[in-house]
Amino acid sequence: MRKVDENKLQKKNALLQSSFDLFLSHGFSKTTISDISKKAGLAKGTFYLYFKDKYDLRDKLISYKASQLLEEAHQVMKSRPNAPDFETAVLEMCDYVIEQLEKDPKLLYFLSKNLSWGIFKNILEHDISTEESIPFMDYYKEKLAYYHVRCEHVDLMLFTVIELVSSTCYSCIIHQQPVSMDVYQPFLHESIRGILKVYLVQE
Repeated sequence: MRKVDENKLQKKNALLQSSFDLFLSHGFSKTTISDISKKAGLAKGTFYLYFKDKYDLRDKLISYKASQLLEEAHQVMKSRPNAPDFETAVLEMCDYVIEQLEKDPKLLYFLSKNLSWGIFKNILEHDISTEESIPFMDYYKEKLAYYHVRCEHVDLMLFTVIELVSSTCYSCIIHQQPVSMDVYQPFLHESIRGILKVYLVQE
């Protein structure tokens, strides 16, 4: 990456991280663009080089944070021996994400409250966490081919799984209801297996 591009990326990431901290501590409505720019150590005008307004930043922040988490999960999974089947590979990825969300309940709260289908589609088709990473959708298409299974609606399958994990984590981690995540996780695994069976066809 060229030095100028690296500098731009650093500024954009500084604005994203600053907004994340402020949205959590002060709330979205009470956080101003001036607050975000000041915390990032940048001039207010710099903000508009990367984002149209605060709402555009919020949507990109959700994509950024979710992509970061999922990319981290992918990298960890790639460092391990291949799972015996596609279902197990998905469960291992989900377990890693759950583990990270348990460590960072603020991130869990932010993602659970803000993730929408439009933003999720952007995450599927464009990996914005790093310049080198492949899009989330392509990663899973490769996995499907590796395990010789077919799925006509990969986007819907992944959305359904992630929505389930997100909402379940929110209840079980944030509120410890109806039970703790440790207690609920085996049931969650069975639910995810059921979802995958609806979408997958063995080739």
